[in-house]
Amino acid sequence: MTQRVIGVDFSSRPSRRKPIVMASGLLQGAVLQFSGLQRFDSLEAFGAWLAQPGPWVGGFDLPFGLPRELLQQLAWPLDWAASIEHYAGLSRQQIRDTFAAFCNARPVGSKFAHRACDLPAGASPSMKWVNPPVAYMLHAGVPLLRAAGLRFPAHLPSQGDADRIALEAYPGMLARELIARRSYKSDETSKQTADRLIARKDMVEALEQGRSRLGLRLKLSAAQRDTLADDASGDSLDAVLCLLQAGWALRQPAWGLPPLVDPLEGWILTA
Repeated sequence: MTQRVIGVDFSSRPSRRKPIVMASGLLQGAVLQFSGLQRFDSLEAFGAWLAQPGPWVGGFDLPFGLPRELLQQLAWPLDWAASIEHYAGLSRQQIRDTFAAFCNARPVGSKFAHRACDLPAGASPSMKWVNPPVAYMLHAGVPLLRAAGLRFPAHLPSQGDADRIALEAYPGMLARELIARRSYKSDETSKQTADRLIARKDMVEALEQGRSRLGLRLKLSAAQRDTLADDASGDSLDAVLCLLQAGWALRQPAWGLPPLVDPLEGWILTA
């Protein structure tokens, strides 16, 4: 059976210069045929696409939940849907001030609260508001996905549209598996070097050859290969890495989620 998969490199403030990038593909067995890329320069445009009928399974590069420890200390709701609704009602300034106060009251070395999945994935804590501002990505993205009526297996497995599955992905984890700690992207033109181009080409080659623990092989045309390697921002390649993680989940029981996943925090695919 051929099944449709998407991977999304998300931006909390998309624009023409820095759009949301979505990769799509068709999974058949262990081969993921890359279909192409779409770019959205506004949250409204991306939300309109999400609201269209499926079926598809998607890996989204943004956190879907906040740490339980943080929510408990702030006395915020401990039900996932209620916590997202509360969070969506805050301004960015309120989020920054609240999280900064939380961190300032904690000892050096443990300023941030973490979800159970953050450390095994090597991901930034979902409450981090700078470098990268994943707290703002959650704030902009998860309410948008919920408004589109998607299903969130890690949080509310029996609610939402079973033909549009939303899973949390993290491209950095797969990138490190493929090229270790080599840098492969930058939004700054002066840092878009030949070494980073070579790293992207090496990553694409590894994906085509299926050299990862995901057990999938990416199928590309020559033009598609060049498109992924030539995007020096790395956004196109990050979307494809999320695509591969979603394809892996499609082949796993229960989407590859741990049996005791915390529905408040959620889980990052393949962590």
